[in-house]
Amino acid sequence: MAPVAVSEKPATTEVPTQKKAPAVPSATQVFNPFYSPPADTGDDGEYKYTNYKPHWPDVKWEPLDYISVTDRGLNADPEKKALFSAAKKIRNLTPAIGAEIEGLDLRQLSDKQKDELALLVAERGVVFFRDQEINIHEQLELARYWGPLHKHATTPVPREPGLEEVHVVYNDASRRPDPTAFSKLELWHSDVSYELQPPSTTSLKVITGPEYGGDTLWSSGYALYSSFSPSFQKYLEGLYAVHSAVAQADGSRAAGFTVRREPVETVHPVVRVHPVTGWKSIYVNPGFTRRIVGVPKAESDAILDLIFQQIAVNPDFQVRFHWEPNSIAIWDNRVVTHSATFDFWPATRHALRATPHGEKPISVEEYERDGKVAKDRQIEIWKQQGVDVGPTSNGTSKPRGYND
Repeated sequence: MAPVAVSEKPATTEVPTQKKAPAVPSATQVFNPFYSPPADTGDDGEYKYTNYKPHWPDVKWEPLDYISVTDRGLNADPEKKALFSAAKKIRNLTPAIGAEIEGLDLRQLSDKQKDELALLVAERGVVFFRDQEINIHEQLELARYWGPLHKHATTPVPREPGLEEVHVVYNDASRRPDPTAFSKLELWHSDVSYELQPPSTTSLKVITGPEYGGDTLWSSGYALYSSFSPSFQKYLEGLYAVHSAVAQADGSRAAGFTVRREPVETVHPVVRVHPVTGWKSIYVNPGFTRRIVGVPKAESDAILDLIFQQIAVNPDFQVRFHWEPNSIAIWDNRVVTHSATFDFWPATRHALRATPHGEKPISVEEYERDGKVAKDRQIEIWKQQGVDVGPTSNGTSKPRGYND
């Protein structure tokens, strides 16, 4: 997905004066996929999608201000009859996150179906489609239905003019990921969470990909919230965290590219409420969240480390998708984090993203001011299933073994 940042400044390495630094092989340039922008080698050959290869326009944009956003999911039929009746097959991929729909052409959706798809994505976190012939102009039109489109300040846009609202994901044999430059945990992120109004219903279409490898994983912020104890949930609900664009901008400048809009740092609630589902979700991520406001640094570090570890390592919160050409994922950036795998070098992986703005993140306190009650998704699902949740454990339950 988007190259995201891991530190406020690009890392440096001190080499002892008595030793000569080893030379980087000239055949391939190693890189950190977090914030090293992809280089345009200019060697297009007979590549089919050269007009969508990465380009960095030398332009400057004004800072973003608040914009009016209405979530289309609010208009949706909760049963999603228009969407589901038109599909050949719908299946949930895990209890917590992910669904795949077969038999729908995203180019042919009615407004009612688009509303219901937005609601489904809000509930399931991410929804997958295969064999979609939708082109980038149609993908932008669909995304624009869900909200005003974001223009990224640092990452590449397609060479084709007029596509500045498209984010290009591109890696090929010219750049080999350098595992000394990043950890896998640091790759997890929610796209541009540092913006005043971060993204909502986001889509990515892979147009070229490896036969295997290059998968993407998503992790549910709903499930992460549900996994914590009630007292810790309540504590997190009162916290706010700083999300920063600085390191991403620094990485772009270091590569010699124009930063089209100056980087910002924005404070968002650690627990946000989805405006349509009313469910609570953890909203911090390793890529852009720097610190929790108003607590000692040691406490902030401990809380964020706990959350980041759970995002990255807990499989109960995750779904993994293997891309094929013309696969599309549509996810709700407000309630999931994601991470790409960089296991496919030297193959080419090329994708195009359309990214609508969402609302300013809503805290639990803000959501409940007018009498509404924010909910724990897992408890609501159990209620729908007729499960008597009962009181939480008081520590006297018997231990149970792992029997897989």
